Amino acid sequence: MVSKIDLRIPAEGGIELGAWLFLPKSSGVRPAITMAHGFAGIREHGIEPFAVAFAEAGFIVLLHEHRNFGVSGGEPRGDVDPWRQIADWRRMISYLEARPEVDSDRIGIWGTSYAGGHAMVLGATDRRLRCVVAQVPTISGYEQGLRRVAPDAVPTLEEAFNADERTQLLGAPLTRQAVVSSDPTVPAAYRSRDAIDFYLQPIPSGLWDNEITLRSTRQARMYEPGAWIARVSPTPLLMIIAKEDRLTVADLALAAYERALEPKRLALLPGGHFDPYLGQFAKAEAAATSWFREHLLVPTGVS
Repeated sequence: MVSKIDLRIPAEGGIELGAWLFLPKSSGVRPAITMAHGFAGIREHGIEPFAVAFAEAGFIVLLHEHRNFGVSGGEPRGDVDPWRQIADWRRMISYLEARPEVDSDRIGIWGTSYAGGHAMVLGATDRRLRCVVAQVPTISGYEQGLRRVAPDAVPTLEEAFNADERTQLLGAPLTRQAVVSSDPTVPAAYRSRDAIDFYLQPIPSGLWDNEITLRSTRQARMYEPGAWIARVSPTPLLMIIAKEDRLTVADLALAAYERALEPKRLALLPGGHFDPYLGQFAKAEAAATSWFREHLLVPTGVS
């Protein structure tokens, strides 16, 4: 039976990040997995089932919530800064290292979507991690933006970014937009039906708002985690890619996988970006669990 502990973990800036710690039935010092959700989501957005499955497989699992979202502290609310999120994630790794039941030499990372990009950056820059799982990861904010925003709409979007910067100089509040909307008159990060259904799934009241800062979109369009992929090696990398992913874009992910160095593995699933959380969950979870077993169950120095 897996136990779940609700935590608040101190982070830079005097805030606390909400986290769930999942402890497996087996006792003693165990390997651990650190996890986080994707762009503008919270822990309740389809992530907990993965954490439970990993804990049932014998791993200690820390699933944290990014600052400015859910129960985590931080202002402005709904602001997504990828590099701030990466810095916070390093704090989560340090927290796991300090837990007495965690083998600090056997910590793996699992990230999905935007956080899948973070997992690759951390895998390339933090050698405390023994292995990496990047599920439907963001590869290139610029290239993804070219696919999702029509060329004739780009000047209007850029002017909105610039207007937001100018009004901030005058002390005005940050411009905000919806995370998802089907209404073309409402500024939104995503408009696809599958994104709307995923983000607007039933969530406990008060934990999530369908709103982010406009500058979150600008920062997303500047974020290039795929540039780090060749540097993940020699840390083992598993990429889980959905064949029909049009959000983080399957062909970009497949091309990035080709640039990655060994050791690496590819799990190619049917369906779109959100299917690993839904109809393809069993395959996505099994691929990740197998990778963690392969690289975390053997203590360091034991062959």
